[in-house]
Amino acid sequence: MVAVPPPSSDNSEELLLRRKRASAAGGQTKVDALRASGRRTAWERINALVDEDSFVEVDSFVTHRNDQFNLHIHPIEGDGVVCGHGTVDGRRVFCFAQDFSVFGGSMGEMHALKIAKLAEMAERARIPLVGIWDGGGQRAHDGVHSLAGTGVLLDRIVACSGRIPMFSLVLGPVVGVSALAAGLADFVILGQEHGQLFLSSPLETEETASGEITPHELGGADLHASRSGIACMIAADEDDATEIVSEMLSFLPDHCLAEPPISKTSDGANRSCDVLQDLIPDDTNHPYDIRKVILEIVDDKHFLELSETYADNIIIGFCRLDGATVGVVANQPKVLAGCLDIDASIKAARFIRTCDCFNIPILTIVDVPGFLPGTVQEWGGIIRHGAKLLYAYAEATVPKMTVVTRKAYGGAYLAMSCKHLGSDFNVAWPTGELAVMGADGAVNIIHRRELKAAENQEDTHQTLVSEYKRKFGDPYVAARNGWLDDVIEPQETRIRLIRSLRLLRNKREWTPPKKHGNIPL
Repeated sequence: MVAVPPPSSDNSEELLLRRKRASAAGGQTKVDALRASGRRTAWERINALVDEDSFVEVDSFVTHRNDQFNLHIHPIEGDGVVCGHGTVDGRRVFCFAQDFSVFGGSMGEMHALKIAKLAEMAERARIPLVGIWDGGGQRAHDGVHSLAGTGVLLDRIVACSGRIPMFSLVLGPVVGVSALAAGLADFVILGQEHGQLFLSSPLETEETASGEITPHELGGADLHASRSGIACMIAADEDDATEIVSEMLSFLPDHCLAEPPISKTSDGANRSCDVLQDLIPDDTNHPYDIRKVILEIVDDKHFLELSETYADNIIIGFCRLDGATVGVVANQPKVLAGCLDIDASIKAARFIRTCDCFNIPILTIVDVPGFLPGTVQEWGGIIRHGAKLLYAYAEATVPKMTVVTRKAYGGAYLAMSCKHLGSDFNVAWPTGELAVMGADGAVNIIHRRELKAAENQEDTHQTLVSEYKRKFGDPYVAARNGWLDDVIEPQETRIRLIRSLRLLRNKREWTPPKKHGNIPL
């Protein structure tokens, strides 16, 4: 047996020196400037994200290969991104953070390949991937080499999609293809003050260049949360961003072949939801807040809402029932009467597919009078976008539960996880109305000649509306045909959902083999 000599002090000193150079990033001056702007360094962000002493760096000695523009004089170890793995509340994660103090966080060839390698490692190990983005797009000095590396990165991220949960924390300006890469994540979280996403540089955008709008108004957190829908959550500060990731992880499995974690809860499975008994207004056209229904049903009244300010006529988010993770999709009668429009359809369809990827049961709470009418919607492609929602529900193989609280009309009823699309457990409250359309509209179409000839049109109209409601305006017509599994009292909702979820926990659904469906994107 050959004895292995101990490492020489010279080797140890060289290793220590290289590690110090790598951790020094772009130098103290640039680090100080970064901190003065209110942002943290890449290392500070990584340490805030992961559990103490759990981070192990990967590829700390990688440098760029560019000898143009005198860059060979600045072979900075790490090339502007810190990559590695650690734990978040004991959960293993791979993570990276772009370093704005190195070439403005721009993505050179080796920078991109480092992240691509990490994504490949995460996919093979079946461990979630968290990216902290803060950089000025592709590095112009690297030319097409930076695009080549970025292309490999995009390919690796797409390979991870649907296999492992991916998070993007955007805590500074992110421009160009880097913004596309960040947007490929399952969950995008923007920092309120500094988080910005642009596909084109603000300097190239006419309105920004002329001073008409600011870069923050063009691609800031509020814009992407309320108008583009890219941001699922806004973080008040960098600590809040890491806490959001930690909470989201608690609802998600490590990978697509694992089950979501079960959490202990003191909230009884047989708890009655008495508050719901008088929640629905007597006037069917009077709004109410569907969040009250959600909070009353779920464990400990805890609901993590996503994309709160985007398409707020529909609510999505995570909760727990009996300790198990559940994804919630609910119409919001307070906004547009709960109608489905283009943005709401896209928002819900994306969330449904995310839940289906990671084996999260879906609870749908329905109060929808239909799709929003109008030229803006029709010309904008509501047919195609509405079909995305219907497609997502029909495609999903996870347990699907549906509660109709009030209106469920027409195509919107079908698109909101009806029994005909393979929903597993469908119930309605006694206030439920399942019909082609509202009674007023139906009477005006069916009895238009009779109304025209009537002496007292108002009394005749009311009589015909009452008759239509008696025939079609209650949940028992659908229940008689087996399209509802039951009609239940509102206070029973939580109890019945938990019982159903326990039965469906081991659900498996066989689908014919194919490459993939062709969702109407």
